[in-house]
Amino acid sequence: MFALSSGMPPAAIGVVRVSGPEAGAALAALAGRLPEARRAVLAELKDAAGAPLDRALVLWFPGPATATGEDLAELHLHGGRAVVAAVEAALGTMPGLRCAEAGEFTRRAFENGRIDLAEAEGLADLLAAETESQRVQALGMASGHVSRAVADWQERLLALMAGVEAELNFADEDDVETGDGVAQRVVAGMAALAAELGEWLARPAAEVIAEGLSVVIAGPPNAGKSTLINALARKELAIVSPLAGTTRDVIETPLALDGIAMRFSDTAGLRSGSGDAIERIGIDRAKTAVEAADILLWLGPPKAAPDHPRTILIAAQADRWRGDAAAEAEAARCDLILSAATGEGMDRLHAYIVDMARTLLPREGEAALRRRQRDALAEARAWLDIEAGSREADDLILLAERLRLAAGALDRITGRAGVEDMLDALFGRFCIGK
Repeated sequence: MFALSSGMPPAAIGVVRVSGPEAGAALAALAGRLPEARRAVLAELKDAAGAPLDRALVLWFPGPATATGEDLAELHLHGGRAVVAAVEAALGTMPGLRCAEAGEFTRRAFENGRIDLAEAEGLADLLAAETESQRVQALGMASGHVSRAVADWQERLLALMAGVEAELNFADEDDVETGDGVAQRVVAGMAALAAELGEWLARPAAEVIAEGLSVVIAGPPNAGKSTLINALARKELAIVSPLAGTTRDVIETPLALDGIAMRFSDTAGLRSGSGDAIERIGIDRAKTAVEAADILLWLGPPKAAPDHPRTILIAAQADRWRGDAAAEAEAARCDLILSAATGEGMDRLHAYIVDMARTLLPREGEAALRRRQRDALAEARAWLDIEAGSREADDLILLAERLRLAAGALDRITGRAGVEDMLDALFGRFCIGK
């Protein structure tokens, strides 16, 4: 198979990859010879009729020590559309060669054992990363952070399983440890491992980083919510009007603050007794958004703020109420004073949001798990979680089955069992040349 593995032309360089048993023959047919392995060589590329295609750097990587685990050739072409198209057309006429499908290079790397499923998911996230936090998290996943942790858990599980199997099947051997203490030690090992899995499950989910934290701006009508989201986005997203009820739906915009992806939402003014049916729908949607928010920016009286664990109380529109004693007293009860119109307090709000957001993200060096991985880890933990002293805790056959099921759940994180449908969905996220 072959595909363009660099950015779409025109570009300075276009990299075309060929992977599979015919990669060497394809390279030799285009370049006239097979170059020395793993050494870039300048070559005149020609089609089957001998017509010149391009003067390019070519590289030859014999398998299995390659990105895909197969023989691999790379053509570093001039990145014009016509050049790339001509080389792809020449490759397409060769017997046994075809254009790669979406994600097929990475899928072959997985199938040939060059990467596991967790690393492949990390690579998919790395390709889609738009912020610094997304890049760091995806790079850790692609580099095998999660895979190494799973390998350690699997090794510990195997040790526990070996102890149980030895007691069940070889208890009459002199060199096999037997007795009531075996079950107790296995249960203790299961509890320790379950506790460690629980610590991983307590970490923030990877989707928080990939999709962005939800930051909702809420408050009563005319509190300055639309002005604030316009100031944060630095463009006119929402209509600003002195008329109450102007904003009737949730207006969302993606923003990145200090490399952290966030989704800011402007909402309808919260009030009771509205006679407008459309406005009431907007208020209901605003309440739903507030409940789902990771961070709430409340622009209104502090005593009226919703019960939310991460709320920033903001005394907005400071340019309007300065000098009003009652308003000054109310503002003193807020976390910060703000005027989106003049810019007062915007830098402090920025820092406030970022500091709060960091408490919701994995700490430096920690890896977050995707939903699929969390589900598998939760299942493994459930099988390992057994009450010491219970009847089941003394039954080695039941313990062996629990360990087997826990191991199967962990296997699904790295893709060793029951993943065919999941693979189709995962690798379809990649571009053709990946």
